[in-house]
Amino acid sequence: MLVHPQFDPIAVSIGPVAIHWYGLTYLAAFGLFLLLAGQRVRHPAYRGAGWQRSDVEDLLFFGVLGVVIGGRLGYALFYKPGYYAANPLEVFAVWKGGMSFHGGLVGVIAAMALFARRRGRRFLEVTDLIAPCVPTGLAAGRVGNFINGELWGRAADPTLPWAMVFPQSGSALPRHPSQIYQFLLEGLLLFVLLWLYARGPRRLGQVSGAFLVGYGLLRFVAEYFREPDGFLGLLALGMSMGQWLCVPMIAAGAALWAWATRQDAPAALPPR
Repeated sequence: MLVHPQFDPIAVSIGPVAIHWYGLTYLAAFGLFLLLAGQRVRHPAYRGAGWQRSDVEDLLFFGVLGVVIGGRLGYALFYKPGYYAANPLEVFAVWKGGMSFHGGLVGVIAAMALFARRRGRRFLEVTDLIAPCVPTGLAAGRVGNFINGELWGRAADPTLPWAMVFPQSGSALPRHPSQIYQFLLEGLLLFVLLWLYARGPRRLGQVSGAFLVGYGLLRFVAEYFREPDGFLGLLALGMSMGQWLCVPMIAAGAALWAWATRQDAPAALPPR
């Protein structure tokens, strides 16, 4: 049975300046997005539509705003609405933690809609471009979760070779290292599947729909191994809040993919 090594959350300290591992994982996520989206805009379809490297940098700026604002508001609304209604200024205390992926997704969608409107581009053209570039950022975030020893898994069979004790949980129970599961599933696996899928000729909206369905399904599965938030526990039908938030995501993705499939003209990328 393994024991979480309880890493020092500070990677580098120079005088009064402390650089946290979690911050470095965010930098890695941003760097991977620039690299991968830069590759995407080099495809003939995007290059022919006038996409440039500078557009990718602007997309990152809009996306970061969407993630931070949407993720924080989503956490307040989905997970602790009563607390933040009584303490509204606490919403701005992002340094105290508390971010929601699903809220961040809504924030990014809003940010991409704004970007598309300002640049005179189709919204789904923008989301199809960025969708395959998102999972590596999610993978980087899960590495940060593991280093911090947070979002640990549910109790596991002690004979499981990779079962791990997380002292941060306040117990000596062996648990699933659910952060690693999510790193592998909604991070690496989803990236490979989407990247390969997006290389073929796809209709406008199909890649975005595939992302919503793929992430929703993989996150839904991973939630069975992740300890639910203590202040919420399991909700109706024995499902966690994360699973319930994945249900409309999967439905919306399936509907978008089906709608896109019925469109007359292919609108995305030829094979490389």
